[in-house]
Amino acid sequence: MSPPQNEHQPNTRIPFTKASACGNDFLLVDGAYALADLPAFSRRLCDRHRGVGADGVEWLFPDAQADVKARLINADGSEAEISGNGTRCVAAEICSREGKTEVVVRTGAGLKTCRLAGRQGPTFEFEVDMGQPQVGGQLSIETMWVRAVGTKVSMGNPHFVIFVDNFQDGWQRQAALIGTQPQFPKGTNVEYVAVLGTNQIEIRLFERGVGETQSSGTGSCASAVAAIASGRVASPVTVIAPGGSQTVRWENQVYLRGSATLICRGEFFV
Repeated sequence: MSPPQNEHQPNTRIPFTKASACGNDFLLVDGAYALADLPAFSRRLCDRHRGVGADGVEWLFPDAQADVKARLINADGSEAEISGNGTRCVAAEICSREGKTEVVVRTGAGLKTCRLAGRQGPTFEFEVDMGQPQVGGQLSIETMWVRAVGTKVSMGNPHFVIFVDNFQDGWQRQAALIGTQPQFPKGTNVEYVAVLGTNQIEIRLFERGVGETQSSGTGSCASAVAAIASGRVASPVTVIAPGGSQTVRWENQVYLRGSATLICRGEFFV
C-alpha cells in the first residue's frame, strides 16, 4: 500500500547516478529534470551535508551528432567547459545502459570520443581523445600575498601549471589566490607538479569552481603537456594524483586513459 500523501512529502523525485574517476566524483542527471535555476539546484545536489555530494553535476541532453551532450555545473554553481574525468563518468553511464564500446560526448570544449579499453564490474577503463592543447609561455604571478611562476595550458578549459620539488603546506591557499588574479579573467585551474622520472609526474590540484580535488582529467593532461613541452618528461606520462593514476599520451592530439566507476543510483527529493 502506498503511504498517504501529506504536505511534507516531496512532490518530485529526480533520478541520478553517482560516479567517480580517481576520486573526482560527479552526479549524472537527465537534462529533462533540469530546473530553471540550474546553478542553484546543482549546488544543492553537490552539497556534501544536505545533498548527495559531488564535485559537479553532468547534466545530460540528447544531441544529433553525439551519443549525449554533457553540460557541467561545478559544485559552486559555476559552469565549466569540460572535465576529462566527468566525461569518462558520462561514458561509463552510457556504456552501462546501452552496451556501447565507443561513446561520443559533446562537451563545452567540443566532441570527445571515449573508447572502452576494459571493464570490471562497475568500473570502466577508457581512452579519451582530448584534442590539441594550447601551450603558452611562462607567466610570473607576483603580488603581496603570492609569488609563482607557471605555464598556461588550455585543454578547452584554462590551467596554470607550476613545477615544484615538493608539495608545501598551504599550497591550497596560494592556488586559490592565483585563480583570482587578473591574468585569469575567467579563473583558472591550478596544478602543482613534481617530476618523479622520465615518464612519471605527481600532481596536486585546485580546480576552478570546486577547490582541492582528488584528481582531474584535464588537469592531468595539462600537467603532462607542460612537462613534455618543457623537456622534463617524455610521452607517455603516468600522472599520479591523490585519487589515483592516469596515463597521458601526446601525439599531436592528447589522449587520456583512466578509469571511471559507477557508484550508485538513487533519487533526489525536491
